[in-house]
Amino acid sequence: MIPLVKTSLPPKEILIHKLEEVLYSGYIAQGEAVEIFERKFEEYIGIGHTLSLNSGTAALHIALILAGVKDGDEVISTALTAEPTNVAIKMTGAKIRWADIDYNTGNISPDSIEENINAKTKAIIVVDYAGIPVDVKRIQEISEKYNITVIEDAAHALGAKFNGKKTGNHFPFTVFSFQAIKHLTTIDGGALQILDKKLYEKGKLIRWFGLDKKLTRMENNIQLQGYKYHMNNVNATIGIVQLEYIEGLINKHVENGKYFDKHLKNIDGIELIQYYPNTEPSYWLYTLKVENRDGFTKMMADNGVMASELHKRNDLHTFLNDTQAYLPNLDKFHAKMVHIPCGWWLSNQDRQIIVEDIKKGW
Repeated sequence: MIPLVKTSLPPKEILIHKLEEVLYSGYIAQGEAVEIFERKFEEYIGIGHTLSLNSGTAALHIALILAGVKDGDEVISTALTAEPTNVAIKMTGAKIRWADIDYNTGNISPDSIEENINAKTKAIIVVDYAGIPVDVKRIQEISEKYNITVIEDAAHALGAKFNGKKTGNHFPFTVFSFQAIKHLTTIDGGALQILDKKLYEKGKLIRWFGLDKKLTRMENNIQLQGYKYHMNNVNATIGIVQLEYIEGLINKHVENGKYFDKHLKNIDGIELIQYYPNTEPSYWLYTLKVENRDGFTKMMADNGVMASELHKRNDLHTFLNDTQAYLPNLDKFHAKMVHIPCGWWLSNQDRQIIVEDIKKGW
């Protein structure tokens, strides 16, 4: 069975040697390797300051704290995402207010964001779902108009671009996940890309109990709530090696995605996802809207290919459904959406066979 997602690791002879070095170095906690990984990741993104963390969820939580989100506030978000996006909002004590999606893209609708802004709105979370960039320009305009901070959840979108610049360049806070099946994995981990240097320095305190690691424990004076959210040298070492291969890996996803864009056009029962102007997806997954999804999924499985909607819409979780909302575009989209494999593990023959199977119908 061709999997929907798959972990990518560097060649064994390179990675294991580097891991042995750090494992027996006498220092496996947060140290020099973490610093090196952060600086190299900054170079890859091209702007800002990288706060490496033990998960993308930690990155979301810190971003919300730095945005000033507190108990009693509201955060506008999308229900079409993995659950951590919205669980992190609840960690601050704030409530989630659902915006609808754009049916053409599956991403959060700027119009719906604006309709849901009220006196309690403290931040907006936007998600580049499946690696497809959001409507950056419109959302930036809304942020400026209402003076509300935008947090970009780019867990699926490492290497995606708007106006030729990678995700991480466009909003004050951008969250990345390095969990096992993402474009870049550190086995587990994440990062928060922060544009403002002062907020980055504050983020460093939050990720380590409120302690300043430049000072001794006796010199420190905790003045804010912190957490144990840091990355360690072992995970960072994997990340350093991974960055040497990331361009080629993402390019393979993009190549496969563009192949499907071209060859799955004009097939009965299928609607392709549209992309906003001047955006370049990184195709973590390839998303389709299909009629008779159960039949499509069974046909794909019968032909040895995994296909799935993957994520439960978050507003169906009781804990996350703070503000019940009418989401007609999400209703329509989620009833049809399905993902097919698009990653580095697909051969040219694999993707050709997938297209041929789909064209035969289901």
